[in-house]
Amino acid sequence: MAAGYAELLRTRYAARLLVGTLVGRLPTATANIAVVLFIRAEGGSYSLAGALAAAYGLATAVGQPLLGRAVDLYGQPRVQLPAAVVSALAMGVLAVAGTGSLVLAYAAAVVAGLFTPPLEGGLRALWPSVLGGREERVHQAYAMDAVAQEIMYTVGPLLVTLLVALWSPAAALMVINLLGVLGALAVVTAQPARVWRSAPREAHWLGALRSKGLLALLTAFFFVGSALGSISVAGVAYADDHGGQAVYGWLMAAVGLGALVGGVAYGARQWAGAPERRLRVLVGLLAAGYVPLLLVPGPWAMSALAALAGVCLAPSLACAFLVVDRHAPTGTVTEAFSWLVTFFGVGAAIGTAAAGPVAELAGTSASFAVAAGGGAAAFVVLMVTQRVMSTGGRSVAVAVSEPAGEAGDRVADAAADRVADAAAGVSA
Repeated sequence: MAAGYAELLRTRYAARLLVGTLVGRLPTATANIAVVLFIRAEGGSYSLAGALAAAYGLATAVGQPLLGRAVDLYGQPRVQLPAAVVSALAMGVLAVAGTGSLVLAYAAAVVAGLFTPPLEGGLRALWPSVLGGREERVHQAYAMDAVAQEIMYTVGPLLVTLLVALWSPAAALMVINLLGVLGALAVVTAQPARVWRSAPREAHWLGALRSKGLLALLTAFFFVGSALGSISVAGVAYADDHGGQAVYGWLMAAVGLGALVGGVAYGARQWAGAPERRLRVLVGLLAAGYVPLLLVPGPWAMSALAALAGVCLAPSLACAFLVVDRHAPTGTVTEAFSWLVTFFGVGAAIGTAAAGPVAELAGTSASFAVAAGGGAAAFVVLMVTQRVMSTGGRSVAVAVSEPAGEAGDRVADAAADRVADAAAGVSA
């Protein structure tokens, strides 16, 4: 599988787009950690820290599908880079103003979230044109994307805690968001992003949400998000009892490391059968992995349990990307993936907001119970909706987005024909 990933990355623009997207998403990936550490350093409570992180997360959830639809309509450069700049400036305001004015702090968090660029959905929209429309390579890219994402979630917390140790939590916020702008710039100046156009779409006010199977998936990942979001606050409460910020950084990194290992193992083989069925198993295992965290043992054992809890996260995400492909209406690719980010983000924000008061009122172990409950709810949703998801799915025919110009149209049409032929062969 490592050789397969290396082959993908040797494709022109693939490495640049992947790395640029990961760097561009650092502000989102580390927002919970960076905001919580910053607010605590300013003397704020767990509840305030969780509420501000939740405000950012909820605003991101609102902005992602709106910006994703704008990308489908107007292209990537005209949306992604301006949004990244506005988001970074808003986080800079939060870092400078602190908690002196709660109105300004909440406003900055909300603006930063609303204008978070939909780089994640944008990358998945670009993979078909970058990889020549070959379905098996695009699916492999989804798995690589999930693995790389966990590298970011492993390195991100360590980077934030390093910046906090070297400078301050405020400096960490500003540096991370500056890196986000540079990542977005690297993506939108690449030729595939500049010429990409979405496939034609049916005019419908619901857009991607008119798919029942997609709605079922999104609901499940709302609860997966709530589980992951609650861990970010529960981890701070645990670290305060067991050694402080360094313990928190290692705990969050362990979750990402476990997901990285799980993602590599998942991508090491070709999986037969419908991805919807496979997703139910993966999410069930993910939910079970959160339960041992309630034991709250010492730091070394807790880090091992955190890594175990993360093992099925990347496989669940990679499998979910395939399910999005199977259920999203034509022409809504960026929007559909952005809705996945949105539901996941709303769940994370609610989990973050819930874990703070639970930690203060009932203790650290109870705050980890929020994560276990979120995982269990996600599994229940997938079990209840399995008929809708199994009957609404289709064989994935990767839509190759149109480069600008007539010559690009001919290339896109030819590639789309090849993919359609391949899909017909798979269906047969």
